Parts: sequence; C-alpha cells; structure tokens
Amino acid sequence: MKKLTYQIKINAPVSRVFKTMLDKETYKKWTSAFNPSSDFEGIWEEGEKINFIGINEHGEKEGMIAEIAQYIPNAFVSIRHLGILNKGQEILSGPVVEDWAGALENYSFFAVEGKTELKVDVDTNDDFIEYFNQVWPNALLRLKNLSEME
Repeated sequence: MKKLTYQIKINAPVSRVFKTMLDKETYKKWTSAFNPSSDFEGIWEEGEKINFIGINEHGEKEGMIAEIAQYIPNAFVSIRHLGILNKGQEILSGPVVEDWAGALENYSFFAVEGKTELKVDVDTNDDFIEYFNQVWPNALLRLKNLSEME
C-alpha cells in the first residue's frame, strides 16, 4: 500500500465543510467525480458499517464495504476498507479484496482563520495511483464549491 495525500483550502467554516462532505445529498454531488451514481448506505458513526456504492454500466450495484474506524465531529473521519460489493454481493475475503482489506481513508479538518484546510490521506495500491491523482483533486474542488455556496 502507498499513502496518497490531497489537500484543499475552503473558504467556509469547518462545521459547514464537514456537514457538506457527509450529508447524503451533498455527498452524492462531490463524489460524483468518482462515479456519477455515487452514494452511500449506512451511517457516519464510529464502529458502524458503511457501503460506498454506485451503479455500473450494466445497472448493477458495486462499490466498497467499509467501517467507520474513527469519527470526531468537525475534526476527523477514518474509514477502514473491509471488502467490495460486486453485482450487489458482498465480498469480504479472497484475492479480490486482499489488496484493499484494512486500507484507510482519513479526512482531517483544520480551522485556519475562519476557513477550512482539509487533508485527505488515502491508502492505495499501484493500480489506482494515477486514477486517484486525477479524480481526488476534482472531487475536492467540487466539495469546495458546494461548501462555499451555502
């Protein structure tokens, strides 16, 4: 696993950025950079299971099965990858998930002079580095725009 880091400054208070990032409707908007049908099933609470999903080109539900490893409102969220969702089926073991099991995605929120500095740390394998380097900056720009609109 390699750790990738992305950062953005947002002209909005941390509480607004945090809410915009995690609320269902705005979550779907900023994460549409990854998949136009991006969504989640579950709740943002420590220890809870949460699925990050989308619909593939065949109309099937797919995505990532995870748990909220740590949740500190307006400060930090850590997501631990557990497995994948493929054609609506949960896969929690085997070769297809070995590369991702236990990988973390961490969001750190810092208040700086009434604005927010957001830092995202993502564990990934070599196959996704180029993709993430293209998509994450775009997703964070969408989050910035949504947070600054309110």
